[in-house]
Formats: sequence, C-alpha cells, structure tokens
Amino acid sequence: MTQTVASIPLAVHESLKIQKRRIQNGSSKKRLSLVTGTHGDELEGQYLAYMVGSYIDEHIDRLDGIIDIYPALNHMGIDSITRGIPMFDLDMNRVFPGSRDGTMADVVCAAIVDDISGSDVCIDVHSSNIFLKEIPQIRMSVPTAPALLPYVKMMNVDFLWIHDAATLLESTLAHTLNSRGTKTLVVEMGVGMRITKEYCTQLFDGVLNLMKQLGMWKGETAPVREPVISEGREVGFVNSDAAGIFVPCANFGDIVKQGDHIGDVVDPLTSKDVENVFAVCDGMIFTLREYPVVYGGSLLARILQLAGGERI
Repeated sequence: MTQTVASIPLAVHESLKIQKRRIQNGSSKKRLSLVTGTHGDELEGQYLAYMVGSYIDEHIDRLDGIIDIYPALNHMGIDSITRGIPMFDLDMNRVFPGSRDGTMADVVCAAIVDDISGSDVCIDVHSSNIFLKEIPQIRMSVPTAPALLPYVKMMNVDFLWIHDAATLLESTLAHTLNSRGTKTLVVEMGVGMRITKEYCTQLFDGVLNLMKQLGMWKGETAPVREPVISEGREVGFVNSDAAGIFVPCANFGDIVKQGDHIGDVVDPLTSKDVENVFAVCDGMIFTLREYPVVYGGSLLARILQLAGGERI
C-alpha cells in the first residue's frame, strides 16, 4: 500500500509528494523503516528498496510485522540529478528535524520525522558522492554506539565507523530519530549516481537477518559477516599532492602496510607519473577514489589503522 507522507503545493498546479510503501502481514506490530534518497545523487538505496520490496512480495507469508519503504525522501533531487534540494541549494540531511511552520523543506522534514518515529529500527541508506567509493559500512556517533552496536552486527556490513563529530550530525535524520528513541542506522556504500549490485545484495542479506532477529521474518537468511569496528583506532587519510589522473593499484578491503604503493597520479600531456601514492599507515582501505581527476589536496583513500598486534 502506497501512502503519502508529505504533500506540498507547487507552481502550475503541481505538488511535491513524499511517499512510502507499507508492507504488512501477520499479527506483530514490529516495524522496520527502510529510508533512502535523502541526497538526489545517491541511487544505491533505490535498488535495495526494490530488492527488499519485491522479495517480501514473493514471500509475504514469511513476514510477521510491518516494513515501511521510503525510496526517495528528496524526490525532486533524484528527478533532477541534484544532490541537494533543487532551487534552494540545501543539503536535506542538514534540515532535520524541520518544522511544521517553516519553509517547504522544514515542513517536509518534520512530516518525515513524525512518520518514521516509533519504528523499532530505521535503516537510513546513503551512497558516497561521485568522487569516492565506500565499502558497505555503518557510521554513528560515540553517544549512540552502545545502543546501536548490537544491530550493526546483524547488518552484514564490512565496517563500523564510530566518530565523535556530534555537532556536525545534529541536523541529520539519524541524529533526530535516535534522540527521539527510534534506533537508526546510517549505511554508506558504493558511489554516487551508480548502483553496485554486489553491495546491494550484501545489504539485502543484512536487512533480512535484522528482520529475523527482530522476530519479523520467518524465512531462511544467509550468514552475515562480522564488521571491523573503528573504535579505539585512527583513520589515515591519503590526499593527492599533485593534479592529474589518479590510477589506483589497490582495491577496497585490501590490507596494506605503511609505504605500500597504492596508486599513481599521472599527467596525460607529458606522459609522466607526477606522483606515486603510498599508504600512510598499516591498515584496511575502506574508501578509494572513484573519479580519476584530482587536484592537490583531493582525497584518494581512507585507511583504518590496525590495532596493536592485530591482523584483520
């Protein structure tokens, strides 16, 4: 059943509608919300929403609870291939919790928060931008980690990044919902404006496993992997010193040692390597440059440092 979460009149007899799909079966009132499309250039979640919805449709008898799928919170952004809200140049994920008496963006965000609040768990799916590619990971702030960590281990992601930039995150959907008691997991995976089927399939298995652990799913589920957790470790940032075309020779998830060669910045005009890029620390590459054109200071990779004596 498709439901309208928010509806705002636009010019020329048009209207902006934020919609969700509710799938319900059985007697349980457990509710899982799957949210995506906060940024208009993040499309990985679109395919995941399709996968989850279509699979449950085919096996509806195994569902005991409620699944709410919000495929496009920033509907106009997706339609216009724009990361923010078109015309206003706003990052939607810096507007929450919104306001019922505010601007159009405020009203929409307030309605979304009201609708999702009360879910047992919310999964907020993001992609990276067009420049960087991320392995499937969940990000959270230090204060929310104790309550969310048990759910992260059900989600079949490779990595959990716990960071303390709480002030930056206070205007996000996840911070708003977590502060209101709705446990919300922020997933980052893949790259902007693309769909990585491998990652969507990995997270799909995690969603089903989470549903099973919540008592909402009676079907079989695939084994899930244990995520590497960043707590107590540093993240090494690899930035370019030169402008050119970045050509990596390392891959996501590779374990590298400090000084290992992970790529080159080349100059197509002179046919010279203008920079050889090396790992800044021992650890696992979990972010890698996807868009080849770089300038001085461009982020090329993130590396999670190993804990003392640890082997990943």
